[in-house]
Order: sequence, then C-alpha cells, then structure tokens
Amino acid sequence: MAQPQQVDEKGSHTARAGLPVRGGPIRLCGTTLGRHRHICAFFHSADDQYRILLPFIKDGVESGEKAVHIVDPRRRADHIRRLTGFGIDVNAVQEDGQLEVHEWADAHLRDGSFDQHRTLRIIDGIRGRSARDGFPRTRFVTHMEWALEDRPGVEALLEYEASANLVPSDDPVVCAYDLARFGADVVVDVMRTHPLIIIGGILQENPFFVPPDEFLSQLRARRSR
Repeated sequence: MAQPQQVDEKGSHTARAGLPVRGGPIRLCGTTLGRHRHICAFFHSADDQYRILLPFIKDGVESGEKAVHIVDPRRRADHIRRLTGFGIDVNAVQEDGQLEVHEWADAHLRDGSFDQHRTLRIIDGIRGRSARDGFPRTRFVTHMEWALEDRPGVEALLEYEASANLVPSDDPVVCAYDLARFGADVVVDVMRTHPLIIIGGILQENPFFVPPDEFLSQLRARRSR
C-alpha cells in the first residue's frame, strides 16, 4: 500500500495526458448535483456512511477524477478495506496519483492544531495540483470528527465551514459527520453552513443554509454577546 503523503499547499507541476478536460455529471444519493457542491452528510454509523458514499467515490474514480479523502487515522485501515471491498483497486489508483488518502495530521490538524486559513490553503493547493496533473475534477471526502479532538483552534470549525463557501469551485466536497458524536447545537450550526445536506440517506437542498457573509456576521455577533 502506498504511504500517506504530506499535503502540499502549492502542489506539483506534473502533467497528465488522456483525461477529459471537464468531468461529467456528479451523482450522489441518486441525485445529480447542480451548482452547489459543498455538502454536509450526517450518518448514524460507519456502515451508513459507506453505503451512501462508496458509489459516489467509485463513480468519480471510474470517471477519471481525482479522489482526496481526509480520514480519522484510527479508521484509515478500515477505510482502505471498504474501498477495496467495493471494487476500487486502491493500490493502483494511489500509485497513479488518482487517489490520496490523508490523515487529519496531514491537513486539518497539521502541527497538532487547527488553523482554518492554513487548511483552506491546503485544500486550494490540492485543487491546483490536481488541475495541473490533468484531472477534470477532484472529489473530496472528509471525516469531520477532527473538530472533537482536544487541539488548539478546533473551535473555529463553523467559521471554516462557512468560509469554504466563499471559494468558488466545481469540485464536490462531502463533510461527513457522525451524529453519535456531535451535539445537536453543533449539528444545527453545521447545517447552516452547507447549501446541500444528506440526512437519512437523502440528498437535498438545505433550507437552513445561510450565505457565508451573513453567517459569519451572526457568529461574530453571537460571540461578542
């Protein structure tokens, strides 16, 4: 198995040939995504999560798109096992650079802390590198329980999620949340930072979504009080 790589904020300049210029339709939960691509996905178990996300992941791989997964290090081996069990040749796509599986320490919790601006730069760097490598699109999946770790900066989760909407991109980003671990108050606020939501295995436009500038203003006002 290929070893995890440190995520580069700037990325490489390796060109790829033979891949389409633009990706085709993106299907998730039986629905074709429109212009919104930032998705919060709430699950009750790992089995629930992979039942929904594995077809989305495999479809991207078969379409020649880049796959970037940022996972709980304690779940890395299980994550690889589930990808393999669903018919994805993990070794081959990792060696080809099409799949990157990173742990929290490679991205969100680099140097043992969370810095939302640094993380946004890292994600932007991945996007730029993927485009330069010739991939038509990058599909991101992130285990969001890093925000429950006892690390400096994790209290900025909501600002980070809202700010991600300020960066226009065609790349779908699925933020996977374990409902058994996040409190109801956090779940409600997380919902307000994503234009699309998966709950109960159904993808829908999120009626609770608040535009990022408005949400960040509300968050600052709430903290000042």
